[in-house]
Amino acid sequence: MTRTSAVSLIRSRTLSGVAEYAYAATAPAGSRLVFLAGACPLDEHGATVAVGDYAGQAARAVANLRTALADAGASIEDVISTRVLVASARQQDLGAAWKVVRDAFGDHDVPSTLMGVTVLGYADQLVEIEAVAAVLDELEPEGPAGLPAVGVMKG
Repeated sequence: MTRTSAVSLIRSRTLSGVAEYAYAATAPAGSRLVFLAGACPLDEHGATVAVGDYAGQAARAVANLRTALADAGASIEDVISTRVLVASARQQDLGAAWKVVRDAFGDHDVPSTLMGVTVLGYADQLVEIEAVAAVLDELEPEGPAGLPAVGVMKG
């Protein structure tokens, strides 16, 4: 069964086309919003992976983001915005992390902010990805008087 994404990406006709993402996104009323904690480059034991490697850490953070989305009943196509934090003042490092994140999203190029920060929370951490997703959950068939069929009391 195919699920339709709640997210509509908006491309500006008046702002520069140089940005590799939509400038805005919307989701309809009734969408379930999923607010994700920053996805970090941690393995299943909580250790930072790819120490010193911006692209490697971005790849693990994307993988962890996908896992968190799936656990919330969402996918990367449901993401409505991201914030990518990179512990560096060098644009080259930000670009290395951004390329991995951008490639992971493919045609679903959501509004994003890429930020260089001084430090992140875990030892040797260089990358973190925050995201918000919007999901259109399937509605249950209606029972009597428009009530959901599941859990309707008969009496």
